[in-house]
Amino acid sequence: MQIQFYNVIADELRGSSNVHTVPDPRTEEELWPCPIATNADFEDAVKAAQAAFETWSQTTVAERQALLVKLAEVLKDNADDLASILSRESGKSKILANIDVGAAIAQSLYYSKTALEDEVQFEDDNVKVVATHFPIGVVGAICPWNFPLILSNIKVVSALVTGNCVIVKPSPFTPYAVMKWVELSRGIFPPGVFQVLNGGADLGALMTSHPGIGKISFTGTIATGKRVMASCAKTLKKVTLELAGNDACIVLPDADLDKTVPSVASGGFFNAGQVCVASKRIYVHESIYAEFLDRLVKEVEAGYAIKEDLTAPSVFGPVDNKMQYDIVKGIIEDCKKNGYNIVTGGKTDSVTGKGFWLPPTIVSNPPEDSLLVQEEQFGPVLPILSWSDEDDVIKRANLSNAGLGASVYSSNLKEAERVARRLEAGSVWINQSERPNFGAFFSGVKDSGFGGEMGKQGLLSYSYTKCLHIPKN
Repeated sequence: MQIQFYNVIADELRGSSNVHTVPDPRTEEELWPCPIATNADFEDAVKAAQAAFETWSQTTVAERQALLVKLAEVLKDNADDLASILSRESGKSKILANIDVGAAIAQSLYYSKTALEDEVQFEDDNVKVVATHFPIGVVGAICPWNFPLILSNIKVVSALVTGNCVIVKPSPFTPYAVMKWVELSRGIFPPGVFQVLNGGADLGALMTSHPGIGKISFTGTIATGKRVMASCAKTLKKVTLELAGNDACIVLPDADLDKTVPSVASGGFFNAGQVCVASKRIYVHESIYAEFLDRLVKEVEAGYAIKEDLTAPSVFGPVDNKMQYDIVKGIIEDCKKNGYNIVTGGKTDSVTGKGFWLPPTIVSNPPEDSLLVQEEQFGPVLPILSWSDEDDVIKRANLSNAGLGASVYSSNLKEAERVARRLEAGSVWINQSERPNFGAFFSGVKDSGFGGEMGKQGLLSYSYTKCLHIPKN
């Protein structure tokens, strides 16, 4: 199946003499040529967005929300095609690809009914102070590869409903579905309001340094996030960073293992562990450790086996790209070199003969200072660690690079909530695997990010707040 892809600038389709291809993570087969935007393309996109902003920023919230419904309809009408493209570029099964598309639809519809409102901040006999919100300008959305549509769409709809124009830069590892989505959405918004450019780090650097872009929303690694923030500082851009989260999961001694074990397995191995808030370090009380580990191994071996057929019902797949595959492979090899107890998986030579496949791997009680525990693996290898003292496990859980998400399991909800409140993370899930809710503010603390998105509060990062001081006499 041959498909054409384009950069979209002011609703016009642009190719390029400079193209690249992305391999299918399941087979390493090279996919479709994808045009790389030039510096001139980028400058044209910024100019188009700035011009469009003059009128788009004056539209009403109701007008913008009506167009978000149309954006959702485009996703819905083209769901099968977009999911098929996404499966090929990301290695996702059809089930996972459909989740990606379906969540983008739901996000669009959520913000078609949710927006910032004026708020009376102070009032007395003499004055009323009203906070109102207005758009920043042009937003640069620099997006990741693990959930291409979900994580691009949340930036897009947040920018659009607040009256901004947006230029999307998908990950060069997964450019196809996002580019096709923007192409299919032409005509919904005025030209220049919603654009897409494909490129790598050079394009990202241009976006963060350009004075015509007023805000950057970035999702990616801590190291890159720090460079983004430093570049944005030169023009005092607004910036939102969602960065790595080496997320801890604490299992209390009274946890219901019938429910906890399947949930932890999903938290750790859904999408092969390539989830920003995946359970990445599992701390299990020593009194139930042996039983928990035995049950988890059986659960993972039964439910997360490698299935090469992308139509097979599975929420486990290959690592998305060669770069990440090598990182995860290196972590597993480090566990082997140091003699850690690998209780299932661990194979790093070719599993299927092709593709970026690694089997689900569980390591029992590696040292706290091991590479696997201290660094975010973002792949299908999970350390299971024991604990006995609550203060100690909280200290171990609260790493400097572990402030994005966390989870706690207990049969006593009050106890679980008490422990959850001690964890230094932007989101904590109780008795459930970690799945961000687009109605809830999502942010990292410490090295896991700067600012946040999602929910009504997340829209504030796409707006300026103006206070109107209105006299009463």
